[in-house]
Amino acid sequence: QVQLVESGGGLVQAGGSLRLSCAVSGSIFSINFMGWYRQAPGEQRELVAAISSGGSTNYADSVKGRFTISGDNAKNTVYLQMNSLKPEDTAVYYCAATVRIDSVSPQARYWGTGTLVTVSS
Repeated sequence: QVQLVESGGGLVQAGGSLRLSCAVSGSIFSINFMGWYRQAPGEQRELVAAISSGGSTNYADSVKGRFTISGDNAKNTVYLQMNSLKPEDTAVYYCAATVRIDSVSPQARYWGTGTLVTVSS
């Protein structure tokens, strides 16, 4: 079993900052991808930022220059530093990871339960 536990969400005023964390635990052979998605009410879930095992990153255009994704491979943890937050960043943020649990099993995508970020104007 693989578990993803997110933390760091909350209420912040526009222009403020938050840092999200996501720790992956359980039966882990390798992690090839970790990312943050978000889903606002009535909207589809969208990719916010992602980081590969090699450290390559990509961001949604809407957060470029404001959000930074980083990872700690030793801790199997990924972070999302969110600066200059806007009301339109309000959403439930989900952590995702693509994990292999052993050397023969195919990789699979796992999800956290989500953490709410609310940005007030």
